[in-house]
Amino acid sequence: MDADAAPSPTPDDRGLREEPVASEVILEGRFLKARRDTVRLPDGVQTTREFIVHPGAVAVLPILDDGRILLERQYRYPLRRVMLEVPAGKLDPGEEPWSCGRRELQEETGYTAREWARAGEIHNAAAYSDEVIHLWFARGLTPGPARLDAEEFLELLPVTEAQFDQLASRGVITDVKTLIALQWLQRWRSGAWPLEWMACP
Repeated sequence: MDADAAPSPTPDDRGLREEPVASEVILEGRFLKARRDTVRLPDGVQTTREFIVHPGAVAVLPILDDGRILLERQYRYPLRRVMLEVPAGKLDPGEEPWSCGRRELQEETGYTAREWARAGEIHNAAAYSDEVIHLWFARGLTPGPARLDAEEFLELLPVTEAQFDQLASRGVITDVKTLIALQWLQRWRSGAWPLEWMACP
């Protein structure tokens, strides 16, 4: 067996699974829900798991025609600081990720894109949330008016790929979806992680 080969994508995980026994909602807000589940561990012992139920989200890495990446500066209240991130937003009920990405890109930045490519999924807080972030790339951008939500305030910051990398290496960027977007960008540029681009109708 090749020592560098990836392990099987479908290993036998029966010795690791936790089976739900009971579930209760402990908090339900406007945006998030918190649950407490009783689970049976692989050894038969019961315990509880508390986690956040999240509707899911989409993050978009927008590539301008000159090669720069469009980032956003936005204040994040839980951290009490301005964060540097790729555009992103939560899925509406029944909304497809690509549709959400197109909507969020236009609403937050004003740009529309001629081409899109799906990168992958990110579980950014698997220990305490079921949130999944769908990462997409967008290029062939055309500017237009942004349509921010009433309670949304942000600034756009175009950066070169080298600047993007420097901001991450210096710890200026700490947002997980943005760091993974940078990794995916660099691996795609190197030819290691291909993207399949599709035209936007």
